[in-house]
Parts: sequence; structure tokens; C-alpha cells
Amino acid sequence: MLTTTFGALADPTRLAIVSRLSRGDATMGELAGPHRITLPAMTKHVGVLVDAGLVSRRKVGRTVVCTIRPEAFAEVDQWLGDMSAYWNSTVDRLEELLRGDGHGH
Repeated sequence: MLTTTFGALADPTRLAIVSRLSRGDATMGELAGPHRITLPAMTKHVGVLVDAGLVSRRKVGRTVVCTIRPEAFAEVDQWLGDMSAYWNSTVDRLEELLRGDGHGH
């Protein structure tokens, strides 16, 4: 799942779409506007995000509204937490080692 998620977010346009949707729902037209891309191109980008489970879309009349799926980011959050804990413990061990070397230990 992480590979799919990061693959979907690797594209700058898709990352911007997710950032925009984190502030609230948006129509396809609203998402396309700032990127100066066609609606079909935006549909493809949103499709990748939908396939990755990061975004959902629904029809409201003739309009397609996109919504972020925050629960889909739980695995990313967990992974980042694990990586942060790993690097913090690694830095702590390095600091201990350096303090020990600095005092002749």
C-alpha cells in the first residue's frame, strides 16, 4: 500500500490536489484551474488518487466533487512515525557515542 500511496503522490500535480483537498472538497474544475490543465488530464490525475484509495469522488448533479480520504493516510502516518522514532534513536546513540569519545571513554 505504501508503494501505491507514494507512487500516487510522487507527481507534483497529484500532490497539489491532495494538499488542496485537505482544506475541503472541490470540483474537478476547481482542482484543474490552478494547474492550467484540461479536465480530461485532471480526471486522469484524480483517477490515480482514487485507485490509490487517497481520494473519493461523487457526482452531484452534473458536477464531480472530490474528497480526501484521511483514513487512507494512516499507514503513511504510522510509517513516518516509525521512521522518526528510528532516526531519533539513531541520533541519540550517536550523541552518546560522541559524548563518550569526547571524554576519553
